Amino acid sequence: MKKVGLTGNIGCGKSTVADMFRSLGAYVMDADKVIHSFYRKGHPVYEKVVSLFGREILDEKGNIDRKKLADIVFKDKEKLKKLEEITHKALYEEIEKVLKNLSEDTIFILEASLLVEKGSYKNYDKLIVVYAPYEVCKERALRRGMSEEDFERRWKNQMPIEEKVKFADYVIDNSGSLEETFKQVKEVFEKLKSDP
Repeated sequence: MKKVGLTGNIGCGKSTVADMFRSLGAYVMDADKVIHSFYRKGHPVYEKVVSLFGREILDEKGNIDRKKLADIVFKDKEKLKKLEEITHKALYEEIEKVLKNLSEDTIFILEASLLVEKGSYKNYDKLIVVYAPYEVCKERALRRGMSEEDFERRWKNQMPIEEKVKFADYVIDNSGSLEETFKQVKEVFEKLKSDP
């Protein structure tokens, strides 16, 4: 099995690239989606997060409101660290469960924002960094409905993309057309299948 990390900064198009790999036959796991699933009522992570941050982070249905939670943690590095300790431990357990059930010839890709920042890219055979310049990322994030303030806060919380690419085994430049991106994805996928 080939374990691959897929990362990049906010607005760079990680999910678009991940979907392309999925369409080619890779098993792709989205770390954000897995973590969001922990925020549902009844999940053990939900209980820990609510006891740490209080009931004011809940929406009217009693689920964790991710925006309220983000507003708290992105203003306070200590609280962010505590939240990440809880969610990342549960995420790693979830990944292990999935890996146990995959066949030997699988190309497993974990899509996650902070693989380089957290050092967890070292747990993977290869690292793919999706690149797009700041202006392109910002424009995409705002088009998706993110506020400028929220984008800046999250951007500052991530390593500069020019630094991040230095850790990559493969860089996919996602600042052009989808066709150009898909061409690169196909090339990388072929290399992943043939590389030792």
